[in-house]
Amino acid sequence: MIKFFRTIRFRLIGENKVKKYLFYALGEIILVVIGILIALAINNNNVKRTILKKEQTYLAGLREDFTASKNKLQELINVNAQNYEGARQIIRYISNSDLQPDEKQFSELLYKTLVYDISFNPNNSLLNEMMNSGSLKDISNRELRIYLTNWISMLEDITKQENDLGNQREMIVDMFRGNEQSIRTVFDLSGVTENELEIKPRKNNTSNLNLLKSTEFENKLLVFILTSEATEKAHYVPLMKNIDVILELIEKEIEH
Repeated sequence: MIKFFRTIRFRLIGENKVKKYLFYALGEIILVVIGILIALAINNNNVKRTILKKEQTYLAGLREDFTASKNKLQELINVNAQNYEGARQIIRYISNSDLQPDEKQFSELLYKTLVYDISFNPNNSLLNEMMNSGSLKDISNRELRIYLTNWISMLEDITKQENDLGNQREMIVDMFRGNEQSIRTVFDLSGVTENELEIKPRKNNTSNLNLLKSTEFENKLLVFILTSEATEKAHYVPLMKNIDVILELIEKEIEH
C-alpha cells in the first residue's frame, strides 16, 4: 500500500500537481501511523495475555500453598488445644485431692501435654519468591496484594508468641531435669522407653505424683495454660480467618 502511494506521489511531482501531492503524502503518513497503532495494540494485547497467564500461574500456586498452610495451622491448633487441655486436667488433680491419678495416668498426661512443641511453618516459598522478585505487582486484585503483604508481618508476631509459649513449656520440662523428678518414669509408663527408645522399662519407677503438691509446678502450669490459650485466640484464630479470606480472593480471581 505504501509503495502504491509512493508511485502516485512521484507521478504527481513529475506532473507538478503540488496539492494532490500533499494530499497523497498526508495519506501515506496517516497510513503509517495507523499501521504503528495497530502494531502497538497487538503488542499490548500480547503483553496483557502474558501477564494474565503469569498471574494465573501465581494464583494457582498460591492457592496450593495457602491450602497446605491452612491444614498445617488446623493441625497446630488441635495440638495446642490438646496441650492446654492436658495442663488443665492436671490443675484439676491439684485442686481436688479426692480426684487423683495413678502414676501411669499421670505420666501419660504429662507426656501428652508437654511432648509437642508449637511452631507454625507455612508454605511460603512462592510468596517469598514473588516478593523478592517484585512479582507481587502482577496480582491485579489490590485487596489480595494487601493481604499477602500483611501475611508476613502476622507470621512475625506469631513467631514471637510461639517463642514465649515454648519458654513456658521449657520451664515445666526443666523440673524433670533435676534429681527430684523422673523423666524416665514418664517415658516408661507412657510407652516411650520401649517403643521409641527401644529400651526395657524399669520395674520400679520414681514417683512424680509429688508434683501435684508443688506450688511451683502449679504456677508454671497456669502460665502455660494462659499462654497457650492466648496463642490460639489472639494469633491462630485470626490467622486462620486471614487464610480463608486469601483463599476466597484467590478463587474469585482464578474464576474471573
